[in-house]
Amino acid sequence: MTHLNHLKRKQIAIVISGLMANMVFSVAMAADADGTPAADGKNVTSLTDVNVQSQRNPEAVARAQQETAPNLINVTTAEEIRKLPDVNAGEAVRRLPGISLETDTGEGRFVNIRGLDADLTSTTFGGVRLPPTNTASPFSGGRAVAFDTIPAGMIGSITVTKTNTPDQDAEALGGTIEITPKTLAPGQSAFLDGKLGGGKELMRQSGVSDVSVSGGTRFGFGSSDPASGLTSYSDKPFSFVGSYSRYEDNRGVDDLEAGYASDGGTTADPKTYSSLQQRYYNYHRTRYGVGGELTFEPDANNKWYVRYYDSGYTETVNRQALNASFPGTATRNADGSITESGVTYSKALRDEHETISSQVFTIGGKDTLGETKVDYHLAHTKGSDNRPYDQNSTFTNPTSATVTYNNIANPNLPQYSVSGLNPADPNGYTLSNFNNTSVLTQTTEWSAAANVSTPTHWTSAQDEEFKFGTSARLRKNDNIVTPTTYSSVPGLALINAISGSPITYYDGTYQNGFNINKAVIDNLVAQGAGFVQNTAADALSAAAQRTHNTEDVFAAYLQEQMTFGKLGLLAGVRVENTRAQYDGNAVAGTVITPVSNSSNYTNFFPTLQARYELAPKTIVRATYSSTIARPGFNQTSAATTIDTGNNIVTTGNPNLKPTLSDNFDLSFEHYLEHAGIVSFGVFDKAMTDYVIGNVSFQNLPNTGPYAGLPGNTEVISFTNAASARARGFELNYEQRYSFLPSILSGLGTSFNWTYVDSSVMIRPGETTKLPSTSRNSYNAAVFWERGGLDLRLATYYTSRNLLGVGATGSQDIYSEARFSADFGASYQVAKNYGLFLTVKNLTNTPMKFTEGTSDRVIQRETYGKTVEAGATFNF
Repeated sequence: MTHLNHLKRKQIAIVISGLMANMVFSVAMAADADGTPAADGKNVTSLTDVNVQSQRNPEAVARAQQETAPNLINVTTAEEIRKLPDVNAGEAVRRLPGISLETDTGEGRFVNIRGLDADLTSTTFGGVRLPPTNTASPFSGGRAVAFDTIPAGMIGSITVTKTNTPDQDAEALGGTIEITPKTLAPGQSAFLDGKLGGGKELMRQSGVSDVSVSGGTRFGFGSSDPASGLTSYSDKPFSFVGSYSRYEDNRGVDDLEAGYASDGGTTADPKTYSSLQQRYYNYHRTRYGVGGELTFEPDANNKWYVRYYDSGYTETVNRQALNASFPGTATRNADGSITESGVTYSKALRDEHETISSQVFTIGGKDTLGETKVDYHLAHTKGSDNRPYDQNSTFTNPTSATVTYNNIANPNLPQYSVSGLNPADPNGYTLSNFNNTSVLTQTTEWSAAANVSTPTHWTSAQDEEFKFGTSARLRKNDNIVTPTTYSSVPGLALINAISGSPITYYDGTYQNGFNINKAVIDNLVAQGAGFVQNTAADALSAAAQRTHNTEDVFAAYLQEQMTFGKLGLLAGVRVENTRAQYDGNAVAGTVITPVSNSSNYTNFFPTLQARYELAPKTIVRATYSSTIARPGFNQTSAATTIDTGNNIVTTGNPNLKPTLSDNFDLSFEHYLEHAGIVSFGVFDKAMTDYVIGNVSFQNLPNTGPYAGLPGNTEVISFTNAASARARGFELNYEQRYSFLPSILSGLGTSFNWTYVDSSVMIRPGETTKLPSTSRNSYNAAVFWERGGLDLRLATYYTSRNLLGVGATGSQDIYSEARFSADFGASYQVAKNYGLFLTVKNLTNTPMKFTEGTSDRVIQRETYGKTVEAGATFNF
């Protein structure tokens, strides 16, 4: 190597620091004072330039969109998403600053923005609000979009808006995530790109297949010279873009779950088990996405389109469990272990089929009338969760055992020994219970919107635009649950219903015995002999869970955007009127009483957002915005279930108020060459009437539906906390070290860190962090890009957060901290073809939930690594 001068040695030292800490503030050295260079050497100075260059330099496009936006946003593109093993929209968006991800079954599902739970996040697809799909959102709000239903192959770009403008729905307390489908760029006559991959889930050595393809073309009546590039509107006024994606896997999950005899806050031993469940899962999931857009653009001033997209997944679940039930006679031994006699065992099979889907149909247009621009659309969306069957079979063994266990030395992997019984031996187990439940939850929405913008000259501003508009959203939500239970079942011996070989799972730690044969159970149920259904009780249960809700939101807004030299201002106000009705049933004993509640309220949402250019590529922003989070249908449900036997009342709260928030942001952004950035921002969200789960004990009147309750009844519901707060900062750094010599010029690092300090009163006199809010979350990556080869190692971390609110602090449920790492590699073999290799979950990161304290583990499941390889094409 040739001798390096002092400057080069200093540059290399900076890179090493970045690789180690992923925080390099070398603004002076790497600043691009002349603008972000495009592929052709021209500077990107407007969004028009950005769009034209989008096919050549997508990373620069995304960064330029962020830089020129009047409000605070982050953007990622399909090209960036493809560099790592992110299979759905949630996993892709979590790489952006301020985002944390909630996972389930080994995949990202719900997205939190700045720590606020997923029910407070707005999600749109092509500008149309998406309905919820998976109702099991973190805090039963039922408004969160499940991002695992949206394949990565359907995405053109994702934009996260953190400070909403008046022309956006105000129901975005956390923020708005816009998923934009793939499109033809201006001047582009056609494109075709795709991915063909396959691999393995290493835990079960099961296969993975991954196919996605998108293409678009312009067509019409004439025939322009292909060599001329952009065809005229009259020649090819039509265009079509279509996408198809299919990802299929057979994921295994090893899960260990525990219940505790003590609530952790009493004098009883807090580590004594009430139950221990060894759960061995096999999932078969097929995620799909299909859709397209047909556009007619006869000239530069008029454009009309029709768009349809359908995405989701179909999944079967086979869960084999060995369950221990502890009677509460535990004795603590001198070595710290616990011994308990009278422990009984059961074997169980869960056999479930589920289809979750999200559909969007939109028809709309854009017209230019002189200097005035008009855009409008009419849309219909549907989100559904359909489980035609969820069958659960339980075999019990009457012989009890003595169990000695130690869950102190390693709470994650408790060790135990059993005497008096071999729980894994199928002999002695007999079918004792069978039940089946079908569920259909569906949300549909009609929406329409129209916007008008026109230049104005009311002030001395160089650029000035007035915009106004109106919109309406009409939403319906239905939840239909059909339970089937039996008071008597055939006495099938487990030895006659097993398959395969005995299962050892959790990295060889636990014996689970033989799997229960699904086909034997299906045949037994089909025959019907020996089953006696609880028809009356099932009807009551179905009525208690049946709900029908409507929610209509009507909105209008005004906003003015202007530029005074280096200062840009956006100000305006939005007004939204909400009309909702919640229908359900109150069930007490054998009495079903229809109940209905309604609400009608109007809110105003002012905003003022300032953007100041300190220097070329250096921006300061200061914003005030206001947003709303409406209570979820599950939270406002009029349905009430009264369990006199256990003295429990479960009910929604139709009187819940919406959560309102005043939001303040201040940020500094410096844009580096080659799509780099250094930015730091602080934020503060002051909320009123925050909705939170509530468990209380009440002396309800012993009359009417509450007759028979003994008093001091446990009431599970929801309430409004008077106030809540979330404040913190975001740090974002990304740089490509192209100034380094030779091979080192391909190096780059990225790092973003979000810190959130939040508070809410969850019980009288008791304040804690907001639910789902991790105090710290970060992404860090090291990558190398040169000569068509791209290598990157990316890590993600989120700290402990509150998952569920109990009656006391010792019964609160927490999601423990997670750290994960992924690897991606790709090589462009030729101009239009490439190869890739990815490894997901290098660290085999578990999902772990605890109760009260971190050593009271109630669930810990692992998924193993996923390896995939394949080819890409792009024309």
